Amino acid sequence: MDVGFERSGFAVEWANDFNKEACETYALNHSGKIVYGSIDDHLETISQFKGIDLVFGGPPCQGFSVAGKMDPSDDRSQLIWRFFDVVERTRPAAFVCENVKALAKLSKWSSVRRRMFERASQLGYEFQLVILDARNFGVSQGRERMFLLGSRIGKFTHLERAFIAQHREAPVLRKLFAGLGRAGSATNPNICNASITLAARPVLRRSPYAGMLFNGQGRPLNPDGFSSTMHASMGGNKTPIIDELHFQGEEPSWIEWYHARLMKGEAPLGFRDAPDRLRRLTLDEAIQIQTFPKDYRFYGTQSQVFKQIGNAVPCDLAWAVGKVMHNHFTGESDFTESEQAAKENSQLELCL
Repeated sequence: MDVGFERSGFAVEWANDFNKEACETYALNHSGKIVYGSIDDHLETISQFKGIDLVFGGPPCQGFSVAGKMDPSDDRSQLIWRFFDVVERTRPAAFVCENVKALAKLSKWSSVRRRMFERASQLGYEFQLVILDARNFGVSQGRERMFLLGSRIGKFTHLERAFIAQHREAPVLRKLFAGLGRAGSATNPNICNASITLAARPVLRRSPYAGMLFNGQGRPLNPDGFSSTMHASMGGNKTPIIDELHFQGEEPSWIEWYHARLMKGEAPLGFRDAPDRLRRLTLDEAIQIQTFPKDYRFYGTQSQVFKQIGNAVPCDLAWAVGKVMHNHFTGESDFTESEQAAKENSQLELCL
């Protein structure tokens, strides 16, 4: 998020993370101060920033995510209230709170949403909850997230227009990876060695790139499409799968061939019959999918870096949110009538 918000015009003064390696990565790339550890240990210190322009962050989402246990008693779920404690102590002109789409949509979390809204209102903020898909903002990944925007400097007006003005076409994966080269080459060196095995009882869907053809939760990627949401647990069998020869344009897709075979009722191949042309997404490719700058440096082991990448808000999505917030401060607009005509079919979910 910091990459995107800095690029949109904000200077980040202070940051916090509970992941030590993420803090080291942050220090390698950002001039602002970052402190390691629980936010609970820094609530008094953070009061020094009272009156700052903006507080933004993404409290841990695992307790709310459909990919997790959806446990409201998960300790990490309580950190969303720490976010509002920070807002209360610093009294910023505005705030942005990011989390998973499920928190904004599922009836299971209606009481949590209501409490969030009540807390924002009690602190004196006008607020709006939006759901954004990263694919609409130049990110080659289907990743939907909620953003609760709060302001003490006026209501959010024409918010849908403001976000549509930031829409950017996302490149398909084949185009995104075009300059990287083959996995293991000098320009794409950070390969993932997790083995790829075929499911004995595959779960079939209409698309070859859905369902479960392989063991583990690593989905195959379509070179002429976008990645599914990348997770922090990548590095093993949850790392997405690529058909190297298909991505390089040298052969038709083996994944599509195998899917068609199964759809005709033929028996699955053996456990270890996946061809060598199939491999896992590399670190370098994951970095590009999350739209990190090319010169961004990461600290830690491969699994630790995969975790940082999967946990991140895509930089270009964060930039779009930051741009809308920056324009809210300045009163500027990036919207033109020609953009309205070009994007008239675009949609944005506003939840209140």
